[in-house]
Order: sequence, then structure tokens, then C-alpha cells
Amino acid sequence: MAKKKAPAAPTAAPTNPPAATPAPAGPMTFDRHQRWRLILGKRVETQLCGGGGASMGSGGGGQLTREMAEMDAALGALYDIEDSDPGNGTGSSTKRSAGLGASRPKLAAWLGDVRKYFEQDVVAVIQQDAIEKRGWKELLFEPESLAQITPSVELVGTLLTMKDMIPDRAKDAAREIVRAVVEEIKKRMQGELERAVRGALDRSRHQPIPSLPNLDWRRTIGKNLKNYQKDRRTIVPDRFFFFARQHRRREWNVIVAMDQSGSMASSVVYGGVMGSILASLPALETHVVAFDTEVVDLTPRLVDPVDLIFGIQLGGGTDINRAVGYCQGLVSNPRRTLFILLTDLYEGGNQEQMVKRMEEMVQSGVRAMCLLALDDSGTPMYDAELAKKLAKLGVPCFACTPNALPPMLEAALKGHDLELIARRFDARKAEGRDV
Repeated sequence: MAKKKAPAAPTAAPTNPPAATPAPAGPMTFDRHQRWRLILGKRVETQLCGGGGASMGSGGGGQLTREMAEMDAALGALYDIEDSDPGNGTGSSTKRSAGLGASRPKLAAWLGDVRKYFEQDVVAVIQQDAIEKRGWKELLFEPESLAQITPSVELVGTLLTMKDMIPDRAKDAAREIVRAVVEEIKKRMQGELERAVRGALDRSRHQPIPSLPNLDWRRTIGKNLKNYQKDRRTIVPDRFFFFARQHRRREWNVIVAMDQSGSMASSVVYGGVMGSILASLPALETHVVAFDTEVVDLTPRLVDPVDLIFGIQLGGGTDINRAVGYCQGLVSNPRRTLFILLTDLYEGGNQEQMVKRMEEMVQSGVRAMCLLALDDSGTPMYDAELAKKLAKLGVPCFACTPNALPPMLEAALKGHDLELIARRFDARKAEGRDV
């Protein structure tokens, strides 16, 4: 029995799609036969009806409504695959014709149906499958199609991989997709990252000038516990502590080196947005470089994260050693430098020299860490042996989600033990918690 490898049918109608698409139908409920029919495809109608040869529509349970039939057709255009049938005497293998191909009107209609009946996160998966598994790259080549595509980090990765193939007429639409994803990531990360940096730097200095809004309550109470008066049941402080109001500029140098090999697509999108957020903070001097076998300094593009991300060229080889060597030249004050290497550690260059460079950086006082992934996926693929070598140097290697990045960054800037940070991330991952 051929299976339709598609997301399971939803239990209710999706949230409202953009205005350009039809409003979704009302809530749908599915009986057991309908649900399995939508999951497995049209070929199983007879089996689900008990093997008697009757179609699902002829009996009570399992008959598809008009909306369900449209949903089934949208999935079938992408996922229906007929395996070789031993009973047909030919042993041949055929695929059901989707009828979409390069026909832009049909692609647009198909996108409309997909967005009409499925939740946004499911739509993103279906679109990505259409591009990667069925080769419907026409989705990226026409403004009409791009305008209907649901933005996602994975889709941005695909756009970056194929950006040199996208025709000029569709480039503006492609940039709008990237901008939508960037804005969503910034909304998710910016506030927490800014608070983390301020928490690590601004709140580490005190001033003698009294100012109630800048009162350091924790330190003031702690230093005056000796003045607790039992009869009044209160503390009478003899000294107050206030945070400094001024913001010193360029206290730390943060260098982000991003591996732009194809497997790191989602991570470099998040990494690029992270770099642009950090660059907006006056307390940090931020550098962002991308590398494969060459190194590209993207620091001038930090003003606009969309331009920065479009400066990334996914694919090609990987020379981590060359990138680390370039980043060494960006270090002016080692003890006030944080180096974040974003890579899966599959080194195509001189691994021995790369390890030596990392050792030199750590010994000079640079705080260095390797993020094996910065995305919402699970455990990444990476070179475990090289990760062990770096860990022995004091360069922890771990993956984390964007939500976990701010506390990691704050702890690093505060001078906490990076190995301890890595172990905490591993413990959270083992417990199935967000890392």
C-alpha cells in the first residue's frame, strides 16, 4: 500500500491566513475513516471500507466532504506516490501526475488551497517539501508564487542557496520573504538579548551619585543586614549603592564567525539577526564574518540584517582554520573579547592549525565557544572528535535554540564558567527542555 507522506489532517480549521487568500472554511471534524483516508491517500479507499470494493463515499463513515476533498487534492498533488504493484504484471513504478509542473496558475491555486486548510507551521513544511522533494522551484521564480508563500527560516535558507538563480523580477518578493522572517526573529530575540547584555555590563558598575531609580536594592540590603533593628523589624541602612547611569561604549568586542555551508542554513539566518541586534548596542563592538573556503566580512552590512543575510552564500567547502585566522586579527583586547564560532566543525582545511589558533586565542584571554547549531531543530550533525579537542582547550561546543541564547550570552559576558554553561545546556537537553 502506497502511503502519502504528508502532515496529518488537522482537527480544526487553521487560523486566518493573509487577506490575499480565501477565508478558511469553518471547523472540520473527522471520523476515523476520514482521518486515515486523508493520511494514506486515495488508493486505500477500498481497504478502509472493508475490502468489499465500495468507495468511501457509498457508505456512512469515511465519506469526504467537499472541503476534505480539496484538502486531499492539495496533499495528493505533492505526496501521492504509487509504488510498483506486483499484481499488475509489469513490476513498474509510477508516480501520480500532479499536473502542476511549471504551470504558474495551477501552482498559485495549489498554494491557495494549502494555506486555506492548514496551519501556518504545516504550510511551511509542505512548501519546503514541494521545493526540495519534488523540485517545484517555480515557487521561488515567480513574484506571484512568492507572494503567496508562507515565510519560514527554512525557506530563507533555500532562497539563499538559489539566490543567484532567482530572476530579477522575483528578487523584490524574495527580499520581502527574508524581511518577514528577520522581523519575526528580531521580535523573538531582540528584547531578551538587549536585557542580557545590559544585565551583564551596565549592572556591574556603581556610582556615588544618589538616584532612586538607579538604587541597587540587592547590594544595599545585603551590605546593611548588620543594621537590622528587631524592635522596628526593619533595616536602617548606613550606606546606599547606586548603579551607574552612563553607558560606556565598546566595552566588549563580540566576534561571530558563521559557517555558511548548506547544512548550517537555519543557524546562519539566526546568527545574522543576532549579529545585527548586538551591533545596535553601544556597549559592544560587533563583527560578523561568514566563511566557506573564503572569508567574507559582513560587518558593514550589520545596519540592515536583510542585506547581511543576502550577503551569505550557502554551499561550498569549509575552511574553519582560515576563518579563525581572520578573526584573530579582529582581537584588540583579548580579555574583553567574546568569540562565537557557529559551525558543525566539519573542517576541510588545516584542522591541526585551526586547533592551535583556538588554543592561542583562549590562552590570550579570549572567551570562545562553538555553537554547533543555533536554531529550533534537534541535535545537529557535527564532528564529535574535533568538538572534544576544542573542549579540552576550554572551548565548549554545544547547540542551543534562539530562546536559550540570551542567558548564554549574559553568562559569558559576566565571566561565568563556559564549560559549566555547556553542561547545563546538555542537562536541559537530556530532560527534553528548551535549549
